Amino acid sequence: MLFTDLANSGSSPALEQLLRFAGARQRLLAHNVANMDTPDFRPMDVSPSTFQSSLRRAITERRGATGGERGTLAPLDSEEIGTDSRDSMVLVPKTPSPGVLYHDRNNRDLERQMQALSENGLTYRVAADLLRRNHELLRTAISQRV
Repeated sequence: MLFTDLANSGSSPALEQLLRFAGARQRLLAHNVANMDTPDFRPMDVSPSTFQSSLRRAITERRGATGGERGTLAPLDSEEIGTDSRDSMVLVPKTPSPGVLYHDRNNRDLERQMQALSENGLTYRVAADLLRRNHELLRTAISQRV
């Protein structure tokens, strides 16, 4: 009970959701780059702003339910984000409209894909560093070391 309360307090649940989203989106963006030359391929993506809105709503609901910064987050369900039977994040990507339609009916833009990969990778790294810092603080407090 105590460990669950510690793990579900502060920013840790939100950072965990951000890591799950960024990891799933990274796989999706890498798939887009890998299929850049495939005829009839349409790159797929999910909107980070949709995820941010869902996360904001879940944090607001948690604050309303517990009166503070502890407790589990509600599932982040939206038209692009869902959960499966194992409570894993599932992305439902949409076809992005920008890009040039080439003669092989492939809607590709390598520069935008690489930009999205870089931005998403940085988001993942920042979230991982912040979550690691939270865990280090908890570990220090539990071990009673300074």
